[in-house]
This record gives sequence, C-alpha cells and structure tokens, in this order.
Amino acid sequence: MYQVKFYKGDYSARQTAANEDDCKLYVEQHFNSSASQSANYAVVVTGYNASQTSKNWGRWYARAVAQEFDIPVGGDNGLLVGGYNGRGDYNLRFTKMPAILLEPFFVSNPQTAELIKTEDAQYRLASILTESIQRFLPDGGLIGFSVGHKYKTSSPNDRGAAVFGGGAEADIAEAVLLKAQQQLENIATIPQEREIKVMHGNEILWKGNIDADSDVRWDGQRGILVIG
Repeated sequence: MYQVKFYKGDYSARQTAANEDDCKLYVEQHFNSSASQSANYAVVVTGYNASQTSKNWGRWYARAVAQEFDIPVGGDNGLLVGGYNGRGDYNLRFTKMPAILLEPFFVSNPQTAELIKTEDAQYRLASILTESIQRFLPDGGLIGFSVGHKYKTSSPNDRGAAVFGGGAEADIAEAVLLKAQQQLENIATIPQEREIKVMHGNEILWKGNIDADSDVRWDGQRGILVIG
C-alpha cells in the first residue's frame, strides 16, 4: 500500500523530515517558466548526488509526459542533473531516498498555461506520476510530496512563477500532487499486473490489467494502442 505525506518548511527541513520518516521516494512538483512564451518541453531535475534510480525515474517521467501531451523533452533526454545552473540541487541534495523535481510544463507558455489550469490535464499529470511511482516502488511505502515554492518558512508568500493569464505555479503544483495522493492511496493492493485505462477526458472507456513490464504506446498513424 502507498501512503503520501506532504512536507512543509524550508527545503532542507522538508528533506530532513522525509529522511526521518523513512520515505521511500520523494517528489517535488514545480512548473517551468521562461522569458520566451514559446518555450515548451518536459524535464526533470535531480540533485548532483542523485542515484541512478533517481535518474531513471526522472527520465521515465519526462518521456511519459512528453508522449502524453505531444511535447519535446528537455535537458539530457529529459533530465537536468543539478538543475538550471545549480538551481534545483538544493531542493533534493539532502534526501536519502530516490528524489526528483518535476518541471512538466511552462506556465509562461500561453497554450500550456491554459491547458494545465484544467482538471483534465492535472488528472493526467497526476496519473503519470502515480504510474511512475508504481514502476519504481512496486512494493508500496511512504512517499514524500513537496509543493515547490509554497509553505516555505523563510518566504511564506512565495508562490513561484506567475501563470500566463492568471494564477500561480505553486497552486497548480499542489492541485496535481493532491490528485496523485488520492490515486496512490486508493490503490488497495500492490498488483503483480499493471492496470491500464482508456479515457475520454475523465470518463473511463475501458480498463484492464497487463503485465507490469509491458510497454504501452499509441500508434497515431494507425489509431492503435500497442501493448507489448
């Protein structure tokens, strides 16, 4: 079974508390921003001292987001070790478990900003995070969640980047993590198989179980969901 705990305070304090609680994985949710409104890719930050598990997990997540929303991956095949000029390393440096900082969209991009404000896009992002956690922690355990920028002791009014058209990065980040928490904590048992769903918006059209190691991809040219 999975349990989720949100950590607050300054970033080092969050990581220390997650270590003390023996979290098995640690996730900090952010969104990207740029002076260029055309910037548009998915990337994950790891610390300079990140384990290979953290890097594999981060790349898997970035690729899954890119495929789901038809956008490129940034960084080194979806990964930025240490973050942008070292920005991001401190958010993860003190963790003793696999840890990633998510930057799936640019809130400065008008199209993606409009998209990420929707419940549908937030649910889809949460589902990708949930699946990534199931893949890299199949036996369950305590997961640490951190809302980037929000709840910092040293800067209580920080909400991160402004979202194009209105809103704040941190509030959308929190909405995604809350949806992921609900999904994870509703997983009653740890299956040997993986459940997949075909959805239209939030409506489930079909669902079924496949082998946990199966690859799933959409062939847009033929209109076929390929499982193999």
